[in-house]
Amino acid sequence: MQDSKLFLVTGATGFIGAHVVDEILRRGHRVRGAVRSKTKAEQMIRSRPQYANSLEFTFIDDLTSPDVFDDPVEKVDGIFHVASPVDYKVTDVENGLLRPAIEGTKSILLAAQKEPSVKRIVITSSFAAVFDIPRGLTPGFTYTGDVWNPITYEEAKSSDAVFAYRGAKKYAELAAWDCVRNEKPHFDIVTFCPPLVFGPLVHPISRTAELNETSRVLWEIASGANPLPVVRVPSWVDVRDLAFAHVEAMLRPEVGNRRFLIASPQKISYQMVADILRQEFDWAKEQVTKGEENAPLPKTFDIDGKTVADALGFEYRGFKQCILEAITQFREIHAQESQVQG
Repeated sequence: MQDSKLFLVTGATGFIGAHVVDEILRRGHRVRGAVRSKTKAEQMIRSRPQYANSLEFTFIDDLTSPDVFDDPVEKVDGIFHVASPVDYKVTDVENGLLRPAIEGTKSILLAAQKEPSVKRIVITSSFAAVFDIPRGLTPGFTYTGDVWNPITYEEAKSSDAVFAYRGAKKYAELAAWDCVRNEKPHFDIVTFCPPLVFGPLVHPISRTAELNETSRVLWEIASGANPLPVVRVPSWVDVRDLAFAHVEAMLRPEVGNRRFLIASPQKISYQMVADILRQEFDWAKEQVTKGEENAPLPKTFDIDGKTVADALGFEYRGFKQCILEAITQFREIHAQESQVQG
C-alpha cells in the first residue's frame, strides 16, 4: 500500500499488544514490535506468514533506560505504548512496579521527541489510574476521563503490590500528560483507561500457566475455583474492542490529546462467568462452582464508555460471547499441554 504507515508497538507479544499488532496489520500498515523475548517474536512472525513483509521486531532489555527506544522509533509514524509491568508478587513495589512504569513511559517520550516522524503516541493506561478507592462502589457516580485516582506517590510506594500498581498506572500516564503540557512536543498523545480486559488470545503461549492476569482468573473459574473470586471493579472491555480503539485513535487526527475511558455498558461479576459456563458447556455443569446462580449485580458506579465509542465509531461486544470464545481457547491450550506432558 502506498499510504502504508509504520508503527512501533511496545509489549507487542503480550495479551493486549498482540491484538493491537493484528489490528494494525489488518488495516494494511506495518509494525515494528519492541519486545524482550526473541522466542515469542519468532512465534508471532511464524503464525502470521501473510504479514512476513509487514512485521518486524526489535529487542530491548531495559524499558527504563533513557535511550533504549532511540533506534526502535526511527522513522515510525506513531507509537503504541502498551507495555507495562504487572507483577503482584513483587515486594519492592517502588523498583518493581512504580519506577519501571514511569521511566518506561518517559523513555518512549524522550525517544519520540528526537524523531520528527512521530505524529502521535497512543498509551495503554488503566482504570486503575482513575478509580477513587475511598469512594468505593457507591452508585450514582459516573467516572469520566477527567477523573484521576487520588493516590499519592508516597502512598503507592508504601502499599502492597495491588495498590502500588494503581499508583504506577497513574504516575506513568501523568508523565505523558506532563510532557505534552510542559515540553510541547511535535506529537500529541491519546490515552486509554480500560477496566478488566477479557477475550481470546492471539499472542504466543504454550501453557495455561502463562495466561495473563485476567485470563488466569477466568481459567481458575473454569477449573472449579471455590469460592468464586470477587470482582473489584464490575466493568470490562473485550480486548478486540480495546485494540480497535487504539488503532482507530492513532488514525483519527481529531482525537489528539484526549483521555478515554473504555468500558462496555454491561456490568459483570465472576458469578456471571460461572453461570455462562455452566449453561453453555456440559463439562462445566459439574466442574464449575455453582455459587449463587443468577445472583443480581449490586448497584455500583458507572463508567463513561460511550464517549469513546461515539468518537471512534464502534459498538462493544457482548460479555457472553467473549467468555465462551476465551474459555474454549484456554481449554484447547490445556488439552495440548496435557498431551505434551503425557
